[in-house]
Amino acid sequence: MGDHNAYAAILAGGSGTRMGNSETPKQFLELGGKPILIHTIEKFCIANCFDAVIVLCPEQWIRQTRDLLKKHCPLFAESIVVVAGGATRNDTVMSAISCIEDGYQVDEDTVIVTHDAVRPFVSQRIIQENVEMARKCGACDTVIPATDTIVESRDATAISAIPDRRNLYQGQTPQSFNLRKLKSLVESLTEEEKGILTDACKIFVLRGEEVALVRGDSSNMKITYPQDMRLAQALLEG
Repeated sequence: MGDHNAYAAILAGGSGTRMGNSETPKQFLELGGKPILIHTIEKFCIANCFDAVIVLCPEQWIRQTRDLLKKHCPLFAESIVVVAGGATRNDTVMSAISCIEDGYQVDEDTVIVTHDAVRPFVSQRIIQENVEMARKCGACDTVIPATDTIVESRDATAISAIPDRRNLYQGQTPQSFNLRKLKSLVESLTEEEKGILTDACKIFVLRGEEVALVRGDSSNMKITYPQDMRLAQALLEG
């Protein structure tokens, strides 16, 4: 894939229980004749800005993932590495970092772009801007403006605040970082913080580090529930 000093980490560690199908993780469900995960991986392979694409999935699905890649992505097989994800999102990100450090040349400028496996409609613009912004700022998050009014309730029974929607954004992925800075911040977390700070961008913010915004897209949806599959099918058919 070339010498870009950037790596993609596709986070496919979820079990998919919200899909109502506990047997098959949602990232392996078929969309338009191939698994969601394959659609997502292809987007990063054709971006031509990564030295490798690291796919992190449940250990028991590693062999099947490799078989799917041979079947659907033969041209990119050499640049895709499949490894086991961790018990938490942070653990999975750290597994990706270890894989990159063990197999490739890493320096102060190396960038890691992390993306949910179940967001198969990410655009090339979003991917490219994540790489550029992570290089420039050290960290970035893909977001879209909040369209609904967001209310806050501290006791789950009554509204405690209604923040100004103009200042609110909905987080998507990719989330992208300077690799060494991300590793250092995750390693600095206490056990208590690890339980609370499950979002890498939140770790940066709480440590006083700037996280730049990349403009996302409403089509960059996360496939979580059965009704999302119907919407994804419609998007795929265009």
